[in-house]
This record gives sequence, C-alpha cells and structure tokens, in this order.
Amino acid sequence: MSSKLNILLAALLVGCALSVVNARYQARHLLIELERLTQQSRQLDIDWAQLQLDQSTLGKNERIESRARTELNMTPLTPARTQYLTEGGR
Repeated sequence: MSSKLNILLAALLVGCALSVVNARYQARHLLIELERLTQQSRQLDIDWAQLQLDQSTLGKNERIESRARTELNMTPLTPARTQYLTEGGR
C-alpha cells in the first residue's frame, strides 16, 4: 500500500510541476503581449497628436485663403462686386 501511495504522490507532484511550468509560460506570453500592446498604444497616441496638429494647421483661415487664391483663382469679395437681390425682381 505504501508503494501505491508513493506512486500516486509522485504522479501528483509531476502534475503540479507541469501546471507550474504551464502557468509561468502563459504569464510570460501575456507579459510579452502586454508590452507589445503598450508600445502600440504609445504609437497611436503619437499618431493622434500628429493628426491633431495637422488638423489645426490645415484648418487655419490663412491657409484656406491662400489655397483658394492660388489653386482656385478666387479673389476676395468687395462691395463693388456684390449684387443684391430683392424680392419681386425690382
């Protein structure tokens, strides 16, 4: 009976050891994944800040006016060029 108990305890010991090895492997794998995702998050934050900067630059009135003049050949509105429409066509 003692040898059967020793075999059972040895099998339990091997099972526990394998469980510990598996848990450590999974923990390492999850840590590597966490680091990768943290780095990706940092890169996305940098990209977001760059996009916000680009948006603020592209939305400025001076830039819009400059592109309207050069690319669309638009000119500023003056009172001499303004036409007023009245109701009834008078």
